[in-house]
Amino acid sequence: MRSWKRRTAIYLAVLLGSMSTFSVLYWQGMATLEGDTVSFLHALQVVVETYTTTGYGSDAPWSSDAMNLLVIVMDVAGMAIIFLALPAFVLPAITEAIESAVPTSAPDGLEDHVVIVSHSPRMPPLTEELESWGVEYVVVEPDRETARELADDGEPVIHAEPDRVAGLEAANVGHARAMLVDVEDRMDASVVLTAREVDESLRVISVVEEPEREPYHRLAGADAVVSPRPLIGERLAGMVTTSVTTNLGEGVELGDDFRVFELPIPRDSELVGKRIEESGLRERTGVNVIGAWFQGEFESPPPPDAEILDGTVLLVAGHQAAIERLAKLSAGSPRPHASGDTVVVGHGEVGQSVTEALDAANLGYTVVDRTDGPDVDVVGEATDPETLRRAGLPDATSVVLAIPGDAETEYATLVVRDMSDEVSVAARADDAASVRKLYRAGADYVLSLDTVTGRMLASAALDEEDILSTDTQVEVVRVGPGTLAGRTLGDADVRQRTGCTIVAVERDGDVLTDLGPEFAVEADDALIVAGTDDGINQFTGRFE
Repeated sequence: MRSWKRRTAIYLAVLLGSMSTFSVLYWQGMATLEGDTVSFLHALQVVVETYTTTGYGSDAPWSSDAMNLLVIVMDVAGMAIIFLALPAFVLPAITEAIESAVPTSAPDGLEDHVVIVSHSPRMPPLTEELESWGVEYVVVEPDRETARELADDGEPVIHAEPDRVAGLEAANVGHARAMLVDVEDRMDASVVLTAREVDESLRVISVVEEPEREPYHRLAGADAVVSPRPLIGERLAGMVTTSVTTNLGEGVELGDDFRVFELPIPRDSELVGKRIEESGLRERTGVNVIGAWFQGEFESPPPPDAEILDGTVLLVAGHQAAIERLAKLSAGSPRPHASGDTVVVGHGEVGQSVTEALDAANLGYTVVDRTDGPDVDVVGEATDPETLRRAGLPDATSVVLAIPGDAETEYATLVVRDMSDEVSVAARADDAASVRKLYRAGADYVLSLDTVTGRMLASAALDEEDILSTDTQVEVVRVGPGTLAGRTLGDADVRQRTGCTIVAVERDGDVLTDLGPEFAVEADDALIVAGTDDGINQFTGRFE
């Protein structure tokens, strides 16, 4: 806008200045060269007629060559200045008129929606989650061009300033179920303060990139603060600790001791090479396998004839004791985890979370970072084979790549895999689009910062639902029996018809997991259902 105004001012100055100059020259030229005294106003009229190409025949022809040359110069200058008006004035005015079509307020009557401040790479997994639950949302975007692009893509967006009361009122936050703030740590705090001016009861969730800033967001009035990097570090460390011990880390708790858990299968496990249907996991341990990663491809539910490979990660549901039985069954050859067996590459926020989790599990590690520090054992580049060799990588059990920058992480994965076929590689990805490339490069387990954050935000916004906030695209929810009341699970054939799995039933305060085909659903039961976003949609649409 400022650039357009500046160009317009320059254009008008050139236009008026040139017209004034030519008027003086024409006025003097007529008297000196043509011997015809005219008024200055008449000279100005001729210049205007020339510039606008409306005619100047009243004084033609001119007897002197100099006067004819002056008129020619006026002709050319006038046409040039008129054409300059298109890019300097006309086209910007048209562009502004088009851009003004970007909505500046939410549709009338919109309520029980989620307000998202502003567009970020975490939006796709967030909005997919909201859409899967039929929850409407509106994006408040302060940048006009970004808002226009989102509007062109069909996103429900408004162009407004989220740190202004008017901007949030335009999004109808007074009738929203929640507001998600994901701009920048300091701006997020300002938006939270503004939201509290508009509605004290509004549920506000903010994102912090720097975990130490979380208290300030809470002081500003945020009900929940999402800090994704420490979580990713803990989960990456969980892949290491679970693969070398039978101690289970954090899972998603759905009852007193009923959990959903990710379990990596070690390369020397007895399960490697077996199909899921012949492994007898449910019969031998009592768990439900609700999803699995096969060489980086996630499937839910996994096909019964799918082969468990080295590097497979199972997503299972069951009681604590059942999951512990599976962990023991799937464990590889027992051996002590010596100091340095895990190489942690990168010691920023994610890397520090990894080493804290390893310390808590009493497991040794070697830290590699390009910058020296009190907790850094080897200084060097993540992509330098000699640096990794000094860190003991050829003899390591696992490597955690906790470095920022997906291109460097991909290259480091290739270097690690070239140095060892046996080492287990867990990696962080900033962009969800890089996940598949990292698996292709040789990683065994990858977590996307954008995907994890988006799903964490969706979980916090929906609040009452139990959603597994990982990159699995799996939801675990409690629902009523609906039309399943009085029917057996075999008759309903839920898994075949929706792709979802009823992993447990809550009845009279107990969590029942022994759910065979003959199990009958009762009217007062609460069903714990696991499935993809689309699967849960199909389940609720068919059975609620």
